[in-house]
Amino acid sequence: MPQKQNIHVLVTGGAGFIGSHSVDALLEEGFDVRVLDNLTSGAIENLPQHEPRLEFVEGDITDGPTVYQAMQDISHCLHLAAQVSVTRSIEDPKYSGTQNIIGCVNVFQQARLRRLRKVVYASSAAVYGNPSTLPVEERTPLAPLSPYELEKQVNEQYAALFSAQFGLSLLGLRYFNVYGPRQDPKSPYAGVISKFTDCLTRSEAPTVFGDGTQTRDFVYVKDVARANLAALLSNHDGVCNVATGTEVNLLELLRILSIALDVHVDPKQAGARIGDILESRADVTRQLDWLDFVPQWALADGLRAYIVEALECGLPAVSTACVGGPREILADGKFGRLVPVNDPVALAKAMENALSVPADREALKARAQFFSIDRSVDQYLKVLLPDDLNGPSA
Repeated sequence: MPQKQNIHVLVTGGAGFIGSHSVDALLEEGFDVRVLDNLTSGAIENLPQHEPRLEFVEGDITDGPTVYQAMQDISHCLHLAAQVSVTRSIEDPKYSGTQNIIGCVNVFQQARLRRLRKVVYASSAAVYGNPSTLPVEERTPLAPLSPYELEKQVNEQYAALFSAQFGLSLLGLRYFNVYGPRQDPKSPYAGVISKFTDCLTRSEAPTVFGDGTQTRDFVYVKDVARANLAALLSNHDGVCNVATGTEVNLLELLRILSIALDVHVDPKQAGARIGDILESRADVTRQLDWLDFVPQWALADGLRAYIVEALECGLPAVSTACVGGPREILADGKFGRLVPVNDPVALAKAMENALSVPADREALKARAQFFSIDRSVDQYLKVLLPDDLNGPSA
């Protein structure tokens, strides 16, 4: 592995969903990190505060001088900034193309001028379209169904050109369906898991487009962050899938989430959308060979973590006196973290943060005596998720 003191990583889109988790992974491994983000869809709150090895630069990837300046003293670049909505690419292909093609080429060009040692960039499994066979290998013919998917294919072609003509080391990662914390369900860019979870936590019917039998290869965002780190340190160029190699259909996914959240509502059916892919499951052979990477999170485990995060961020403070569902879990509504129910100090602070009305706070404090310190969140969610939903392991 290269010496960490000789590696300084620029993460474009580093305040976003995948980007912020990748920043966390890089910092945990001891690397210096600079983030370039225009905060269109990212949030500064996603990044650790007061971290001396992290620098934030607000700017857009389509601006050459901004990117060139951001790459000063940088050795490696993880390029994640993009317009990632298929729907928006159809409605406004000019904007989407500007962000995803012009922006990407600009990053490649500035990396070439700065003589970076490695650029890892986000591609997408969407470039495969509707493949005729599964699992999908990297050599499968590409058949994009939307402007967004075409843009990702063009990025890969530019990467191959820059690598062949200019000697720039470029590795594109074809992410399959990434899910996990910090994915805003109200954003048009959000994935199906965050949208389903958001609806169910509000006891609203989620919308299923098409007949719901579409399959997806869901990969947890913390695994994706690990894959990004492995890619930055690899010696390979080209393209590589990032996935689990397993698939689940959307109706089954909704059933799992409904059980986990103890909310049962019939979904709303809507017509299939342009650009929607019917089946998706990756061949992960190259992922193992090139990146020495095996996902650690099975779908059920990732969903547990994601559900807890959704509850933490969405609930102020609740107790086991509230009957039914994971609403029994106490969460700190201000900071969004679970509170140990056997810790009186943490319990008091959580109530203080969550409730501003003294009378309400006193009422909740009186109800808190019903907490059971023997019932952990993991135990609770294990009861909610039957054993047959815990595999296969990723």
